[in-house]
Amino acid sequence: MYQQQNQPFLSDEDMAYTVLSDLKRVVREYATAATEASCPDIRELFTKLLNSTLTMQGQVFQAMQQANMYSVASPALRQELDKQMKEYQQTKQKTQQFLQQKLSGQTSQSMYTPSIQQSQFQQPHYQ
Repeated sequence: MYQQQNQPFLSDEDMAYTVLSDLKRVVREYATAATEASCPDIRELFTKLLNSTLTMQGQVFQAMQQANMYSVASPALRQELDKQMKEYQQTKQKTQQFLQQKLSGQTSQSMYTPSIQQSQFQQPHYQ
């Protein structure tokens, strides 16, 4: 239950991740505060705090990366990106075809289909 005197509670890597996560959170909070400030002096204060925190976050990240505590994701292969894009385009096309098929001429469905001849001031017609 009690920690020994010569062993730290957190490893250096765990501590660095905690600090990095806190800095990321503070950056978001300062950015929000700066964008929502109505007083120019307060906005300037939060902008300066944001910039100094971003610098500190970058320094912690660099130190972690140099100590092999943080590895960035490997770059995606262009071939894999092209494959995913093609799949998404096919899904989009199938969805559009499905919607066109269901919305054109099949009025017996329970889906809302606006009547072209209705005036813009009339209530929509639900079938």
